[in-house]
Amino acid sequence: MFTSVDDVSARLADTGYLASPAVATTVFLADRLGKPLLVEGPAGVGKTELAKAVAQVAGARLVRLQCYEGVDESRALYEWNHAKQLLRITAGRDETWDETRTDIFSEEFLLARPLLTAIRGDDPKVLLIDETDKADVEVEGLLLEVLSDFQVTVPELGTIAATSRPFVVLTSNASRELSEALRRRCLFLHIGFPDEELERRIVRLKVPGLDEALTESVVRVVGALREMDLRKVPSVAETIDWARTLLALGADTLDENVVRDTLGVILKHQDDVLKAAAKLDLGTV
Repeated sequence: MFTSVDDVSARLADTGYLASPAVATTVFLADRLGKPLLVEGPAGVGKTELAKAVAQVAGARLVRLQCYEGVDESRALYEWNHAKQLLRITAGRDETWDETRTDIFSEEFLLARPLLTAIRGDDPKVLLIDETDKADVEVEGLLLEVLSDFQVTVPELGTIAATSRPFVVLTSNASRELSEALRRRCLFLHIGFPDEELERRIVRLKVPGLDEALTESVVRVVGALREMDLRKVPSVAETIDWARTLLALGADTLDENVVRDTLGVILKHQDDVLKAAAKLDLGTV
């Protein structure tokens, strides 16, 4: 997919994703080595967007498994279309059970979920397993066969192996520790908050109409907020939202009134808003 690390940076930038050298290098290695990529970091720093950007660059279909507490095999791998099976059984009342069973446990009655969808077919795909840490520990066992051998075993049909391997991205907010068995199968990448220069570039790209001086002020204030002891510090996504808010309001500068009126765009808890309003000194940022 990529010829070099610089090629990764350039092609991702063409999609609007500005990758740091560490991100570009790890994406290149994941592609070259055929290994899944485990991306960890706080919410809103671009983990999911990275998978979307890679899919866009590759002209691949994005197949997404959104993890949550309670997600199980029927949501992640496959399940049988029970209603259709029942209709088939009813229609074939004169058949023996062996004849009916052979028919109802066939591809026609199989409902493929994201993991099975990602390994079937020859078209290029990017498999995004989003917020892996929110799933139960048992779900990681479902992932091991897919991530090790890119195959899924359906007892009634046998083993379905990939003819074209997908590019796999797993994301995690580190709300719980993932198993060593899962980590072993992946290349690891941590995406933290960008440095000021990279964040300014991101804001310029995403909000091109914002004044340069105001862009610098936004990035500096967000950086100061991240150093406070807040329940939820602002992410890159919220920096972009704030920049768009200021542009929509026609703000020229970040004065106390503008900051006070718009803090709810970047801070999501009232105690964080009150703490920031009390501690933030715009004269020093």
